[in-house]
Amino acid sequence: MEANRRVKGFNFKWNSDTYTDEGYYECRGEVCYDDEHDEMPEPALWRAAILLETELNREGLHAEANHSEKGWVEVSVINKE
Repeated sequence: MEANRRVKGFNFKWNSDTYTDEGYYECRGEVCYDDEHDEMPEPALWRAAILLETELNREGLHAEANHSEKGWVEVSVINKE
């Protein structure tokens, strides 16, 4: 995996367990809030994460975009063997 991937101006850093080929790309942006005042990632960063997920899937990997608190998004790469 590449150590970093730049998508739509956002730098996603690769993190993995040294014993497997699974891991995730992560990037932190601004914290935004939805109508119920729940935290969500900034919209442009979320779109970049979805695009990275699509690119990784096209490369033959199994990728899934997720987000957590404080503006973090992750694109997990899961071994499908």
